[in-house]
Amino acid sequence: MTATTVRVFVNEQGVSIPAGGTALDAVRALFPEDASGIEAGTLKLTDSRGLPVSHDVVPPSGAIFRVVAHRERLPLESA
Repeated sequence: MTATTVRVFVNEQGVSIPAGGTALDAVRALFPEDASGIEAGTLKLTDSRGLPVSHDVVPPSGAIFRVVAHRERLPLESA
């Protein structure tokens, strides 16, 4: 028997999404405005270690995501 939902966490809040749903679906279920920000590129999604994650990844049960501000790196100025 396969699970019909998976439990994941976004910004420390748990949510159940349909099996096969994406990380963005999990964000959208809890934080619709953040999901819009991810789609617009003003926010990004990271895993529990702070590493970038594609918003269309299909997460396993227990996955942990964080929504963070997307900041461009400035080029280093040469002296």
